[in-house]
Amino acid sequence: MPDTARPTVLFVCVHNAGRSQMAAAFLTHLAGDRVEVRSAGSTPADAVNPSVVAAMAEVGIDISAETPKVLTVEAVRASDVVITMGCGDTCPVFPGKRYLDWQLTDPAGQGVDAVRPIRDEIEKRIHTLIAEITVP
Repeated sequence: MPDTARPTVLFVCVHNAGRSQMAAAFLTHLAGDRVEVRSAGSTPADAVNPSVVAAMAEVGIDISAETPKVLTVEAVRASDVVITMGCGDTCPVFPGKRYLDWQLTDPAGQGVDAVRPIRDEIEKRIHTLIAEITVP
């Protein structure tokens, strides 16, 4: 990332109702305005998973107003870093972008107890990501 640029990160999962929503919320919460954050899904759900909302509320992050968004070519093109989470080959690939694939359990249909370890793993990865893409 250039020293003066504010990096843009796009998180993509199938439904944009769990993993990508948690990752976007953690990055927004922890990096603030140092990073522009987007999330989307290849087949967005109607709403964010209620267990994901509850698990994030436990760590003081309210995502109850978030809504799943559809993945667009424009969103990928406008992002510096694209992090996929189980969406396979549905994400368009453009030269000059950094692509990461985070293998994480899908919280769909899971209760809060099952979502907590996924949430905690995402938070760890977000801390690492912030260190890699932001200017100290």
